[in-house]
Amino acid sequence: MDKVVASAAEAVADITDGSTLAVGGFGLCGIPSVLIDAVLDAGVTDLEAVSNNCGVDEWGLGRLLMAHRLRRMISSYVGENKEFARQYLSGELEVELTPQGTLAERMRAGGSGIPAFFTATGGGTQVAEGGIPWRYDSEGNVTVSSPAKETRLFGDREYVLEEAIVADFGLVRAWKGDRHGNLVYRQSAQNFNPLAAMCGRLTIAEVEHLVEPGEIDPAEVHTPGVFVQRVVALTPEQAADKKIEKRTVR
Repeated sequence: MDKVVASAAEAVADITDGSTLAVGGFGLCGIPSVLIDAVLDAGVTDLEAVSNNCGVDEWGLGRLLMAHRLRRMISSYVGENKEFARQYLSGELEVELTPQGTLAERMRAGGSGIPAFFTATGGGTQVAEGGIPWRYDSEGNVTVSSPAKETRLFGDREYVLEEAIVADFGLVRAWKGDRHGNLVYRQSAQNFNPLAAMCGRLTIAEVEHLVEPGEIDPAEVHTPGVFVQRVVALTPEQAADKKIEKRTVR
């Protein structure tokens, strides 16, 4: 039952070229930065990442992006990452842009064993009808577009069929975790972390505070240990190394 591994490098050692990674976090809040760096150091490439966004230039998933390790992104927000936008528009990266709530539910459904679901989001738009550019070539021509999706009327409203997401690996960051893999996220760092943990076939959690089994009140657990296969305890320095995406002052 003890799921703690000695290092982040050991935890990600079986991530191979072409793997799909579900990565928690929103912007730079709650991102598993230590595990991402370990993936970068491991040298794997041709990765597909499922995450709300792709970090920023030089931090988070942006580090994998800058090293051209990502082949494809499923996300809902380009955000402040200029390199993300550049690679997408120049044909170096395939991007499946997905409405944010739909992305969250696709990940949750994958972890719940639900293969697909209907949602009103995207009805009557290219989300349902297809044609959203997924990949460009170097000349700016669209080479891959989103397919049309099945729709159905429930009552008098159109709903769109969306498929669940199941990733090879889930990478998440928790404020507190025990040796059994039970996780607690702090405030807004909860964001996409529980969903990434659920939809990964093998989920790895980096935790800022490792405690013994029984020290976490079961009522406070956000991700039960059944969803987590490996735990990496961060050093105080790693736990404190958090970037601010935007600082606003008077």
